[in-house]
Amino acid sequence: MSSPTATTVVFDLGEVLVPSEGLTRMLATELGVSEADAGRAYWAHRVPHDRGEPPMRYWTAVFGDLGLPADPGLMERVEALDSARWATLPSASTMLIAELARAKVRMALLSNAPRGLAAAVRASAWSSPFDRLLFSADVGVSKPSPDIYRRADLEFRTRPEDVVFFDDRADNVRAARAHGWDAHIWRGIPSAMETLRARGLSLAARGIPPATEPG
Repeated sequence: MSSPTATTVVFDLGEVLVPSEGLTRMLATELGVSEADAGRAYWAHRVPHDRGEPPMRYWTAVFGDLGLPADPGLMERVEALDSARWATLPSASTMLIAELARAKVRMALLSNAPRGLAAAVRASAWSSPFDRLLFSADVGVSKPSPDIYRRADLEFRTRPEDVVFFDDRADNVRAARAHGWDAHIWRGIPSAMETLRARGLSLAARGIPPATEPG
């Protein structure tokens, strides 16, 4: 039996299209703390930030964990750096998007991301081939809540069976599958290309390097 053709390919952003290498090192350098401490503080308060809480509330909590004074100017700077970092695609991801666009594949993005990052992605040239972009901060709900997948189908104008989804987190993939999406753990671009070909997409055979930039 032939595989059905995917109507919409939905990508996560962080650790899928954009790897995290170098992120905590960048923050540690800016804040004058160890990379380990920067990483712990950064991730400890991320969920409410991704759901749309004011960015300065998030950075105040991060600075507090690091024993730093709440410096508004420095917080604004690291907020801008953080958004720019996650909104910058490595060349491999840019090539992947270009190949899917060439093949006229409908693409969408579903990411747990705060308002600043959402704005940075929407302003980026690389996001223009995407038909729809949905961020957790837009709706106040984050993956793996079942509600965000229902909202995504409304926003993307898709039926669950029309979607192929790639995410780096197993809990997000399980929730997406429970919703009815054809969801897959991200294992890199070559694996994703094979999955999409199995769904009937006609994609070029030329290789695309792994997404390992920026560092």
